[in-house]
Amino acid sequence: MTKKSSLFIQLAIKKGVLKFGQFKTKAGRISPYFFNLGNFNDGESLDQLGEFYAAKIKESKLEFDMLYGPAYKGIPLVAAIAISLSDETNPAPYSFNRKEEKDHGEGGQIIGCPIHGKVLIVDDVISAGTSIKESIDIIKKHGGVPSGIVVAIDRQEKGDHEKSALQEIQEKYKIPVISIISLNEVIDYVKDDQDFKAILDDLKSYQNQYGAS
Repeated sequence: MTKKSSLFIQLAIKKGVLKFGQFKTKAGRISPYFFNLGNFNDGESLDQLGEFYAAKIKESKLEFDMLYGPAYKGIPLVAAIAISLSDETNPAPYSFNRKEEKDHGEGGQIIGCPIHGKVLIVDDVISAGTSIKESIDIIKKHGGVPSGIVVAIDRQEKGDHEKSALQEIQEKYKIPVISIISLNEVIDYVKDDQDFKAILDDLKSYQNQYGAS
């Protein structure tokens, strides 16, 4: 686990983004943790979140011409990341979608920079991959080329098969998918923090049962 990963987990716990307990997932599983990026809900933490994403993007050396964030959580997220990435040589253009196309005013589905070139998708987490599929379809429809995906956490959890949703997306669309942290790093963090050692066995048990191959 890197220092940046540890700092991100620390911030996520502080803001109630990462919680431990018993939570029912969409798949009906009882998870010992829950991750809700929506709890980065003030200017200070959103600024920090943008910096964490920006650092990961720079570290990955992914090539892109613009950023795209799917509605709704992706909207403040993509804006914060664009601000963190922008400098004199890179204005970091970005856009996001409406859930429903507007048929008056400026109309259309896309708000922000017109989609063009290589498009880097930013989102919170990949679960079933539905949001990512919709994003890829929208980008292609508007003439862009999806070049990669960046998410906050890789749950490393198998879906209907033995591979995780993240792995399936990578294989299906042939684009890289990176994350700021993974479940493995959450487990490593818990190991080293006396306040959370009680949850360690539950996390390991959940990973043993549902972890992707």
